[in-house]
Amino acid sequence: MTDTSAYTSETTVLPDCNCPTDGTRVPAGSLAWSCPACRGPLDLDFSPAPAPLEALTGRVNSLWRYAECLPLPAPAISLGEGRTPLVELAGPVSAKLDFLMPTLSFKDRGAVMLAALARRLGPDRVIADSSGNAGTAVAAYCARAGLDCTVYVPAGTSPKKLAQITAHGARLHVVEGDRESTARAARAAADAPGTFYASHVHNPYFLHGTKTYVHELWEDLGGHLPDALVVPVGNGTLLLGAALAVRELHTAGLIARRPALYAVQSAAVAPLAAAWRAGADDLVGETPTAATCAEGIAIPRPPRARQILHAVRESGGAFLTVTEEQIVAAQRDLASHGLYVESTGVACWAAVRDGALGERTTVVPLCGAGAKTGLANAVGG
Repeated sequence: MTDTSAYTSETTVLPDCNCPTDGTRVPAGSLAWSCPACRGPLDLDFSPAPAPLEALTGRVNSLWRYAECLPLPAPAISLGEGRTPLVELAGPVSAKLDFLMPTLSFKDRGAVMLAALARRLGPDRVIADSSGNAGTAVAAYCARAGLDCTVYVPAGTSPKKLAQITAHGARLHVVEGDRESTARAARAAADAPGTFYASHVHNPYFLHGTKTYVHELWEDLGGHLPDALVVPVGNGTLLLGAALAVRELHTAGLIARRPALYAVQSAAVAPLAAAWRAGADDLVGETPTAATCAEGIAIPRPPRARQILHAVRESGGAFLTVTEEQIVAAQRDLASHGLYVESTGVACWAAVRDGALGERTTVVPLCGAGAKTGLANAVGG
């Protein structure tokens, strides 16, 4: 077995951050949450080499089994996140059940990284902003880590998600307005001294948590990946994490080819799909928005838009959009087959259930539990 002792020490050296837009570097250990020059999101200066398949035998049954690929040592605050089941849906399409995470969404993959980093840096307070799932995950892991936490949420967030956040001991800061207004309010508070901004968008550690989704697929499929990875995209944290993992596995020679990345957006809020159709490298103008029951991906201006568009284009994939009617039907279809998934989490199944990708082997993530929101009963909610 590969020796992973170097990855379980609190003395592990943290990598520096860098700005993908202008190259500005931010030293490891800083509480800076964005590029000091352009205020854009940061990446990690980190190029790990994943362990071969046979070296994983007998390791801890959580995402921390991929120790060589993670920028932090395994923390004492782990709740056993990761290693979710992969099940067949229909034909060549399978689903990874990430709604079976400790807080019932895939956001645990990144939240544990943020909480572990915050605990190491020792801030006075942690703040986060979320339409629900990231907030519940950050609140839970901050509770586990003994960190003071406040979560900014938009008015209209699911009451069940709000109850989960407060149950973990985090304070709620409800913002009148949409998801974008909530993010602005949190960013305004993030520069206060002693504040760690647990941003699942700006902080690159979150992406290095979500990438374990693909490392798990690779292991579960015996050292292979499917032809296509279909991922819901709002801020793009799961898609960008998937792109990181694919690059790591391909560079290490552990996969012969890269799967195509397909990004799914709600037709009601689809700024990235609009940019894709325009052949643009970044967002184009102001995209019209409408109410959607896929609240978790209703992001009008994702800060990592350029990176998302580049990742999809480089992979040979594309953008897909789904209507409210398709989302409602897909949620009920999954429930009729025993899988109770929240409305945002069914978007990918809505996009491919009618054979949009043909006979290509495909995996979709079921990202959040239906218990968080209930069934969507009508268009728009």
